[in-house]
Amino acid sequence: MGVDLDLNIIHKSDEGETESLLEIVGDDSGLLIGRKGETLKALQFLTNVLVSNKTGVKSRVSIDVEGYEDRRNQSLINLANRVAQRVTKTGRDIELEPMNPRERRVIHMALADHSSVATESSGSGFDRRVVISPI
Repeated sequence: MGVDLDLNIIHKSDEGETESLLEIVGDDSGLLIGRKGETLKALQFLTNVLVSNKTGVKSRVSIDVEGYEDRRNQSLINLANRVAQRVTKTGRDIELEPMNPRERRVIHMALADHSSVATESSGSGFDRRVVISPI
């Protein structure tokens, strides 16, 4: 791709399961994130398949580019709180855009202790989304 990047590899081991984090930093690293993180998700998927095939062991490799995951998580938490306020004010359910399982989990966890709203996932496959409802 003609991109100059730095790579930092962090290994974590917990109860016999190893997880690796690849932190990528560089001027053109945004190309690896893609639109809504789609390129990053695909890169992570391919990396996991390649590592599992090469080692013969199912492994988990996470890839983060320039702190994208932390920024995305914070953005989702902010979205969840804004929508929860709107749901509380209007008394109506609000259905969010389709999200992958990790992103839906962030929304559910952000509002788990909220006293005025409840969350649930609806839909199936790539169209699965979070619905935030008043209690």
